[in-house]
Amino acid sequence: MKHRIRILLTALLFPLILVLPWSMAGAQFEHLPAPLKSAIDERGLPPESVGLWIQRAGDDAVLAQLNADRLFNPASTIKLATSLAALDQLGPDYTWKTELWAVGELRDGVLDGDLVVRGTGDPGMVNEEHWRMLGQLRQAGVERIAGDVILDASHFDAGPQDPAAFNGQPLRAYNQGVYALHVNSNAQRIRVRPGRNGETVRVSLDPPLPDVEIDNRLRPGRGRCGDFQRGIEIDADRANGRLTLTGEYPVHCGEYELLRSVTEPERNHAGLFRLHWSQWGGELDGEIRPGRMTPLQEEPLVTHRSRPLADLIRVSNKWSSNVMTRHLMLTLGAERHGAPATMDHSRQALMEALRELGVNPGGMRVDNGSGLSRDARMSPYQLGQILRAGWEHPLRPEFQSSLALAGIDGTLRNRFNNGAERGHMHLKTGHLREVSAVAGYVRTESGDDVRVVLLVNDPRAHIGPGRSLQEAVLGWVRAL
Repeated sequence: MKHRIRILLTALLFPLILVLPWSMAGAQFEHLPAPLKSAIDERGLPPESVGLWIQRAGDDAVLAQLNADRLFNPASTIKLATSLAALDQLGPDYTWKTELWAVGELRDGVLDGDLVVRGTGDPGMVNEEHWRMLGQLRQAGVERIAGDVILDASHFDAGPQDPAAFNGQPLRAYNQGVYALHVNSNAQRIRVRPGRNGETVRVSLDPPLPDVEIDNRLRPGRGRCGDFQRGIEIDADRANGRLTLTGEYPVHCGEYELLRSVTEPERNHAGLFRLHWSQWGGELDGEIRPGRMTPLQEEPLVTHRSRPLADLIRVSNKWSSNVMTRHLMLTLGAERHGAPATMDHSRQALMEALRELGVNPGGMRVDNGSGLSRDARMSPYQLGQILRAGWEHPLRPEFQSSLALAGIDGTLRNRFNNGAERGHMHLKTGHLREVSAVAGYVRTESGDDVRVVLLVNDPRAHIGPGRSLQEAVLGWVRAL
C-alpha cells in the first residue's frame, strides 16, 4: 500500500517539478555550489545550456552537478571515449601495418610487374616513416619498378566523404576524411616568404609534392600582420593538383605558414611515393593508381609497422586530431567485426567497448568518434563514467598522459601558463560553433584528484563565455 501511495504522489508531483524555476528544481535535483552558480550567471548563460559533473576520484563524492543526464554536443571531448576504447581493446603496443607486395618477379634489381602498397590505416604515418619504408624497399633489392604502383586502401570502407560538408572549408586539415594509406593525415604546409628586397613573395609546399602545381599570384603589400591569413586567399583544385594563392602579403611581417590540405589523399600518397622513391635512387616506369590486387607471393617485400598506439593517442588527444581519432574508431571496427571497416560496424564496436568498460552508452550518439559533428551527443555523467573507467583502468598512466597538460603542451599550451593550474590538469578540450567543452583530471591544492566535465551548448559558447566558464570552474576545482 505504501508503495502504491509513493507511486501516486510521484505521478502527481512530476508535472509540477518540470515547471519549477531553476533555483527550486536545482535545490532538489542538482548540486551546484554558490561560486559555480554565480560563474554561470555572471556569463549570462542559461542554466539549461550548461552540463556539469565534478567528482572526487578517491571516494567518488560528487562535488557538483548540473544537467548531468542531459545530452549535449561534446565536441572533441568525445575523443576520450574513442581513445580509451582503443587503448582497452587494442592494447598500448598495438601497431598498424603497411605492406609492399610484388606482383611479378624480381630479377637483378628490376621488379617485372606491379608493386602493391596495402595499408591498414596507420594514423601516424608521416614523411620520415614513409621515406624509411621506401628505403627498406631498396634494401630488399628493388631498384626499378617496371609496372605500376597500386595503392590499396580497401581496409576502410567509410562511404562517401566530403571535406566541405561540415563547414564549407574543404582545405582545412581537421576536415579531412579517412583513408587507409594516409601520409601526414593528408595535410601540407604552405610556406610564404618575402624576398630579400621585399619586392617579391615566394611560396613553397612542404613536403614538395611533384604532383601539385603552385600558381603564386601574391603581391607585396603593407597590410596588418593580424589580418585573417595575412590577406592570403587560397584556392585549390584538389583533384588536379593545382594550388593558387592571391592577394597582397604584408612583407614586413616576415615568414608565414598555413597547414592545409590541397590535394586528394591518393594524389598526396602518389606524390610522396615519387618524391621519396627518387630520393632513394629508385625508378618507376608505370603509373601510381588506386586499386586492389592479390599478390602471388606468400610474403610482402616490406612490412612497415607504425609507432605503438600508446604513443599515437598522445598525438591525437593532446593536439585533438580528428583524422587520427577517426582511424582509431575504424580500426576498432575492423578488429572487432572484420575488414573492411565500415562506419556502422565501427560505431557498434565503440559502443560495445564502452559497455565492457562499465559505461552506459544509452542515448549516446558518436557519429565519427572525433567530435567533428553537429549530431554527436553525450551527457556529462557519461563522460564522467568514461573518466572514471580511465582512472580505474590498468592503463591509466597511458590514458591520462595522452591528455593536454595545462600550460605546457597540446591544445592547452597557451592557457593557464602563469596560473596555479599550470601542470596540475590533464584535460581534453572541445570547441565548435555554439559548443565549448572540457573534461579531464585536476589535482587540487589539497592533493586530491578530481574528475571534471563541463559542456556548454549555447549560441555564445564559442565566442567567449564558454571558455571563460571553463577557467572559472577549473580554477574553483584546483583551489579545493
